[in-house]
Amino acid sequence: MTRQERADYVAQELEARYPETPIPLDHSNPYTLLVAVLLSAQCTDLRVNKTTPALWALADTPADMAKKTPGQIEKIIKPCGLSPQKSRAIQRLSEILIEEHGGEVPQSFDALEDLPGVGHKTASVVMAQAFGVPAFPVDTHIHRLAQLWKLTNGKNVVQTEGDLKKVFARETWNRRHLQIIFYGREFCTARGCKGLVCEMCRTLFPWRKNPVMTRK
Repeated sequence: MTRQERADYVAQELEARYPETPIPLDHSNPYTLLVAVLLSAQCTDLRVNKTTPALWALADTPADMAKKTPGQIEKIIKPCGLSPQKSRAIQRLSEILIEEHGGEVPQSFDALEDLPGVGHKTASVVMAQAFGVPAFPVDTHIHRLAQLWKLTNGKNVVQTEGDLKKVFARETWNRRHLQIIFYGREFCTARGCKGLVCEMCRTLFPWRKNPVMTRK
């Protein structure tokens, strides 16, 4: 198979398995999604979803969050890890949304990435899931599976994103990245498959005998 043929097979299988792609992080608007995605760095979605109800009870708008201290925020988000950095970022980005964006989350990659604690992946998730702008956020599952399926060489997440955008139709990017995440969590885990066990890997590479070492 060529790379494109592999991508077409992957797309077909993912569409069949995951026709619906609910956003894993609980949120009610672009702002709460932005904060939830920021909290998810080096943390599971499940842990974030258990933590955010208490955070929203404290403050669920930029105006209210900007009035809180990083210490108040940190007490709540500590289970998510990296709480000192994340609490400062949440408080300061809330201030910036008030000062520079009229209290609204900007609908721009550049403006989002200028916010404290917001990198390209976080901005991509918000643009895709809050505003419907085609994007292909690459998390650890996607970076790993794209290598296992030889859709990229895995040099870095930037290249993985670019390679995936080339082989999947633009109008599918927003659901495709979620489908890959769902598949990675359910069938092709880092410890459980390594390119040898799950149906997708076995179908694409029936001759593969040795575990695949993927780049992080």
